[in-house]
Amino acid sequence: MTIGREKQHIAILGGGPSAMFIFKRFVEGKNKDFVIDIFEEKKQLGAGMPYSSSGANREHITNVSDNEIPEIATSIGEWVQTLPDKLLADFKIDKEGFNEFKVLPRLLFGQYLSDQFDLLLKKAEEAGLKTTVHFDSKIVDIQDCPGQDKVEIKVAKKGTLKFDKVIVCTGHKWPIKHEGVVLGYYDSPYPPSKLELKLNHAIAIKGSSLTAIDAIRTLSRHNGTFDKGNDGKIVFHPSKDCPDFRMVMHSRNGMLPAIRFHLEEPLLSEDSMLTKEEIDQNMEKNDGFLSLDFLFKKNFKDQFRRKDPKFYKKIKDLDLEEFVKAMMDLREDKEPFQLFRDEYLEAEKSIKKRESIYWKEVLAVLSFTMNYPAKYLSAEDMLRLQKVLMPLISIVIAFVPQSSCEELFALHDAGRLDIVSVGEDSKVEPEAKGGVTYLYVDENGKGQADYYQTFVDCVGQPHLDYEEFTFQGLIANESVSPARIKFREQERGIAELLKDNKKVERMQDGEYYLKVPGITISDSFQIVDQQGKPNPRVYIMAVPYIGGYNPDYSGLDFCEEASSSIVEAING
Repeated sequence: MTIGREKQHIAILGGGPSAMFIFKRFVEGKNKDFVIDIFEEKKQLGAGMPYSSSGANREHITNVSDNEIPEIATSIGEWVQTLPDKLLADFKIDKEGFNEFKVLPRLLFGQYLSDQFDLLLKKAEEAGLKTTVHFDSKIVDIQDCPGQDKVEIKVAKKGTLKFDKVIVCTGHKWPIKHEGVVLGYYDSPYPPSKLELKLNHAIAIKGSSLTAIDAIRTLSRHNGTFDKGNDGKIVFHPSKDCPDFRMVMHSRNGMLPAIRFHLEEPLLSEDSMLTKEEIDQNMEKNDGFLSLDFLFKKNFKDQFRRKDPKFYKKIKDLDLEEFVKAMMDLREDKEPFQLFRDEYLEAEKSIKKRESIYWKEVLAVLSFTMNYPAKYLSAEDMLRLQKVLMPLISIVIAFVPQSSCEELFALHDAGRLDIVSVGEDSKVEPEAKGGVTYLYVDENGKGQADYYQTFVDCVGQPHLDYEEFTFQGLIANESVSPARIKFREQERGIAELLKDNKKVERMQDGEYYLKVPGITISDSFQIVDQQGKPNPRVYIMAVPYIGGYNPDYSGLDFCEEASSSIVEAING
């Protein structure tokens, strides 16, 4: 591992999509004074958890198409044309009819990403960028060594290695709490192979997101079959040996997510971001905080002035809370599956006419653009973001693929799938005999205690707290710090404390702070120590640990944008 002094030795920890976009930046950059080592726990680059067998079966579909993902090496359309006919037939892909608007099965998309990573490795070799890939290499710990200006990583079966800089791209993490101890309890639906079960009873699904749909697609295939009726409609037939099989989604608001539609501007770009000058100017006017209302006006409401003046007229006088209430009320007025069917037809029309459902598209842009400066919000605004805006965003920008919708309709029509609203205060109590009791207050204000023999937690990737940070070496020497956001008004912080909000604390400076998930990071995704100093040697893109400062951190567009910030900082 000895190298020339003029070269910086960089370790990329993880080999999924985040690592791929980081590596792409180095390959395409002018500066080649690097030696790069990539450490991947499994035996495949590019796919990560969502697009490998760790996160997908053959029945799982991506919710993005070729025209919606950032450029890598070749387009999906070009890549599909090179695939063997047998492989395409296995995944039911028509080579002739494939276009940039089609979505792929997730495992096939994972193969695409893997092949893209291989192309980048070839480009690196041609450009003279020395790169070594280490498979079967689980990162056990990280230790910063400021005295040596190095970072030490501990790799299972390989010992300890030192680098000039480390970029943490270790991906998703699903903490195990009750799974394996409580019979019939699953802390997540991943890997989906564990849900390949025959179950002749009702199954509780926590959540109604894309994660829940993953579980539903797997469970339904092992307890029945789908086929097309004479009218072309998908129909579900339960297995004869599972007559009592059914699934119940438990949703905080009793709603299903929105459906894929035609995007006018499918690639979210840096052009839509607030500039540093805009952020600085707004913070100067607001006691050093970025205003959520400013973000909402500039990156949402103002976008409609030109493109949808009719919609702008409806919302121009609404504040954030009023807008969210109006949109949620529209959804709550209808039975969930009826609303889902109506939105399916609306999305079909959007795709056929190549016309966007513009307010949903702009909401996705708002989510993307507020992600990076969210750390500059006041605690008051962060609470508004968490409690008011994010619930709407999580529903509207899920973009459920049409094939998933059709299967949900079929299951509901067959009496095998329902959804109930459980509110924010619901509880799931594991039972010693196995299964859980779901405690919630229904829409009529009546307390419910429903027992289920099987339970699957499908709320998606949890935002993990500082105390759950994997790399204890960085905690031990105080190289990382809990993510906190300051209250603008002390009185609000005191009021939250009096309400017994466990996330609020009074710090040594006498100010009140809201503790948000994960660790503190800089604008360049550097870890920040207990003294508030960004670390020039350690960068992090591992999604479970940065959710406090980056509330909407998922997707390949996020990977591309974050990779730019990191590599720019490393290049100086």
